[in-house]
Amino acid sequence: MAMTDTTDHKTRFIEFALEREVLRFGDFTLKSGRQSPYFFNTGLFNSGQALARLGQHYAQALVDSGLEFDMVFGPAYKGIPLAASLSIALAEHHGRDVPYAFDRKEAKTHGEGNNLVGAPLRRRVLIIDDVISSGMSVRGAVDLIREHGAQPAGVIIALDRQERGEGEQSAVQEVERGLDLPVVNIICLDDLEAWLARTGRHEDDLQRIRAYRNRYGVQ
Repeated sequence: MAMTDTTDHKTRFIEFALEREVLRFGDFTLKSGRQSPYFFNTGLFNSGQALARLGQHYAQALVDSGLEFDMVFGPAYKGIPLAASLSIALAEHHGRDVPYAFDRKEAKTHGEGNNLVGAPLRRRVLIIDDVISSGMSVRGAVDLIREHGAQPAGVIIALDRQERGEGEQSAVQEVERGLDLPVVNIICLDDLEAWLARTGRHEDDLQRIRAYRNRYGVQ
């Protein structure tokens, strides 16, 4: 059966992440203390070409989602290059010249003393990040956006791990339900599992991921 365009886009992103070793299989200890059979680190999209391709994947997922927004905000530090790459990709590949901004973790003590860099936060603001672990950075971004009189439009991430946080919901579900914001992803664990099953590669890793999901996963 031929793959849909969406499936093809997700496949390209998974293979791109593996190529850059952003996505790796093995034994990894997460911040939560869990032993995960895979790890995802967008910091390894660390060249101009890789960042350009990453921005195109974010842009395509965003366009496919139909989510409406007016500008992009990237929480420091990881969100800074992500916001820039997405804005460039939207302009170059989708004909949308979208403003972007990011914040400083440290308060500026000279000049205007503003903790924001880039375009003013206005109208509907899309938050971009790599993953949502605890949801703290998203909540901080939402507070900042609202403080400036703008409206959070949603969140876009590269990977949704689809696993429980401290409760029965995942961090993504907590953001969606607790903050009433849509969360768009390039891929989720469902997509990764489907790709592993379809390609027949990494059979042992697939079984370990399934066991991990049985223990920590959410729908």
